[in-house]
Amino acid sequence: MSLTTLLPFLVLLLFPTSTHTCPTNNTTKTHPSPCPPFQSTPPFPFSTTPGCGHPSFQLTCSTPHSFITINNLTFSILSYKPNSTSIILSPHNPISQQNNNTKCPTTSSIPNKPINLSNTPFTLSDETCSRLSFLQPCSPPNLPNCSHCPWQCKLIKNPSEIFKSCRSMHHSVSDNEPSCQSDVLVYLNEILIQGIELEWDEALTQDTYFTNCKECINNNNGFCGFNSSDTKKQFVCYHFHSKSTLSPPWIHKMKPSKIAVFAIVIAFTSLILFLSVVISILRSRKVNTTVEEDPTAVFLHNHRNANLLPPVFTYDELNISTNNFDPKRKIGDGGFGSVYLGNLRDGKLAAVKHLHRHNHTAAFSSKSFCNEILILSSIDHPNLVKLHGYCSDPRGLILVYDYVPNGTLAEHLHGSKSKRKGYMMTWQTRLEIAIQTALAMEYLHFSVKPPIVHRDITSSNIFIEKDMRIKVGDFGLSRLLVLQESNQTTSSGGFVWTGPQGTPGYLDPDYHRSFRLTEKSDVYSFGVVLLELISGLKAVDYCRDKREMALADMVVSRIHTGQLKEVLDPVLDLGNDNDALDAVGAVAELAFRCVASDKDDRPDSKEVVGELKRVRSRISGGITRSMSTT
Repeated sequence: MSLTTLLPFLVLLLFPTSTHTCPTNNTTKTHPSPCPPFQSTPPFPFSTTPGCGHPSFQLTCSTPHSFITINNLTFSILSYKPNSTSIILSPHNPISQQNNNTKCPTTSSIPNKPINLSNTPFTLSDETCSRLSFLQPCSPPNLPNCSHCPWQCKLIKNPSEIFKSCRSMHHSVSDNEPSCQSDVLVYLNEILIQGIELEWDEALTQDTYFTNCKECINNNNGFCGFNSSDTKKQFVCYHFHSKSTLSPPWIHKMKPSKIAVFAIVIAFTSLILFLSVVISILRSRKVNTTVEEDPTAVFLHNHRNANLLPPVFTYDELNISTNNFDPKRKIGDGGFGSVYLGNLRDGKLAAVKHLHRHNHTAAFSSKSFCNEILILSSIDHPNLVKLHGYCSDPRGLILVYDYVPNGTLAEHLHGSKSKRKGYMMTWQTRLEIAIQTALAMEYLHFSVKPPIVHRDITSSNIFIEKDMRIKVGDFGLSRLLVLQESNQTTSSGGFVWTGPQGTPGYLDPDYHRSFRLTEKSDVYSFGVVLLELISGLKAVDYCRDKREMALADMVVSRIHTGQLKEVLDPVLDLGNDNDALDAVGAVAELAFRCVASDKDDRPDSKEVVGELKRVRSRISGGITRSMSTT
């Protein structure tokens, strides 16, 4: 057995019990109390240090109010008198504040479930129960939609339901108190904001912590606590070891001779530890001097079969293909990378995207890089860009795509290409671009398992070929609907919890409120692209009026007032072409549905494709009829 293997066993022999210590009750000038309203270190049973005091009375210090958690519900401590057995609390950050069902009444301090005091030392004071006993709605009660808001309806009918443990109280209502409340939720919310009084009775709780603590303080001059690593949370009496620290009780039972042996063993253990570290360093210099495998390659191979991954390019190869990433070869630039025109060894032209790896964007670039490789290697559609390969190198992360030579839709609508003399993108061309984009979106949502949410469908990410066919690109922000990521996702029922990311003007407002990413988020972004195709205007323009800065807000208001022609792109010059005008109106109506604020009111991508194809067939029929008449 090696020294490093033996070391943990020696430590267990030397430290058989928990060695965490509790601070003294003394508040010093260098460590002032951070815990209002106690004004000093909280007395037993309260404590701000894990493992000290009573496990049910653990506090979190904050300003202006400290917090206490009871049965997974957090309360702000409004008032506490030393040496008393009651405390005034108010629910803090209730779950109801995160409820995005705007059809239900919202209140700031009413949780979305009863306040449960069972299996705790706390009971609700008679005074608080009394206030709730005569709180009742005026007849007939004003109820919301009870199928959507069952909890609110239950509270309005019987406000004392918020406290299951509150026994029925029969008190006469004073002259100053109304016999009923027209808005029970608002009144109940005010009661909770003012604070509810909770009590605990040391004699009735039959809780050994209170009895043991008195013995600990009176007989042993100790400090009360518990073993936080023990599921039973056994009571522990900590003893003062010096003026400023406390030590566990077992050390005081040792005789001087044992203490001497104890010191020798510690010295021997320290020597063993030192020798182990030296030996490990010497071995690391002799064994396995090869370079560690690239962590990006390891991650990709752990998540995808190597045969399914695209080819790997070397950094020098791509450096040569772009003439050392010559600025003259730059064909695009974004927040997370620059795109260069590359000439590969086989003579093919490619778009070479060099991701930035500096400062705060480094972590995101690596994540975006791996995400895009995994997603693009699993899809194949004529209207989606193809990934030809990648490079993971300390000098940079690089992706190699199809080169689409005719620019982006944004450039054709309101960029450099739209300013060419005599250039006009016809309505038929715009409709075809919309259909192809919708087909790509439908493929991601319905043909790929698990579905993929692109999360950044914008006119800048729709690339146009010379024959005006399109390819949707830039999958760096995309998400699989079952992908679980640390700190931000838990997938269930067709959505992913994740922080909103994307391009301003295209972001789904429902996604921004709820952090629930679904396919309908892509539908919203596509709706904005439809509005760009109709109007020729940018998704966001800071030169427009504040209320119309976002294109969706601007066009939707025009549709509401029947003024769609005012925002119709003048270069289309549809004149009296009724078939074309009807088609524009139908597409505008579809866009109006796509940008609905509630995702449930939006069509899915299959429905979008079907509606656009019907519009195209009507135009084709109109053209055929016109030619036959001629």
